[in-house]
Amino acid sequence: MWAASCLASCCAACACDACRTVVSGISRRSARIAYCGLFALSLVVSWILREVAAPLMEKLPWINHFHKTPDREWFETDAVLRVSLGNFLFFTILSVSMVGVKNQRDPRDAMHHGGWMMKIICWFILVILMFFVPNEIISFYESASKFGAGLFLLVQVVLLLDFVHGWNDKWVGYDEQFWYVALLVVSLVCYLATFGFSGLLFHWFTPSGQDCGLNTFFIAMTLTLVLLFAIVALHPAVGGSILPASVISLYCMYLCYSGLASEPRDYECNGLHKHSKAISTGTLTLGLLTTVLSVVYSAVRAGSSTTLLSPPSSPRA
Repeated sequence: MWAASCLASCCAACACDACRTVVSGISRRSARIAYCGLFALSLVVSWILREVAAPLMEKLPWINHFHKTPDREWFETDAVLRVSLGNFLFFTILSVSMVGVKNQRDPRDAMHHGGWMMKIICWFILVILMFFVPNEIISFYESASKFGAGLFLLVQVVLLLDFVHGWNDKWVGYDEQFWYVALLVVSLVCYLATFGFSGLLFHWFTPSGQDCGLNTFFIAMTLTLVLLFAIVALHPAVGGSILPASVISLYCMYLCYSGLASEPRDYECNGLHKHSKAISTGTLTLGLLTTVLSVVYSAVRAGSSTTLLSPPSSPRA
């Protein structure tokens, strides 16, 4: 017992030293990456608690005060929502505290780029406190977060457009036939993947013998938007490029799949019910990866340049 206690103390001391070393190494330039790392850590914590926290939460009387204990999935979702709420409050407090900061001479700029040990401690405390919040507050946050998730999807589309436009401009800037052909090939691959994916969606979510008009409407509407994107991009008055339209089309088809895959597993129009576990894990992994990439790209792109979302007349655009 004494040896185990000493070993645990040594491990804790080493972990603290490692944290201090990492925190002290965060410079002004790498601060935005550190924020992304903290956000990614919250996703990892959410995933872990989703898998292991349900049995413990069932024993907490201020959470499980129901006459009939909900199923395990309810507690898994509740754990993720509580971590998400703590994360939301942490970044909201930071963003509000930075309102009005114009340049690096503002004293609050040092707070934004420094104090990482205190920030990590505050983030940890906020996440822990959320597990003592009444269920009613979590339910309200769950309802509000659905609208926030929709806004975040719009932000993802804007970020994806910014990335693809930069990609397109770089290849066009080479002004060589090889790169023009490469743009055409990539665009065709995206469109082939989009229409192939739509065929799978019709196969999975509109099974024969079932009235799945709503699913058919969503898939058909997405295909209509895909064609509309291409027409607008190729219209002479727009002078656009087919590459951004093709990439956005593929992404929209993925969003259509994500929405249809979230239908109840016992719904007769959800053809994924036979592979629910594997599909759920794959969809969750892909969604997390998309979210992390979006946040990292927005932090690096918008945090280092004024060109993102700037009008064409801006000095650095």
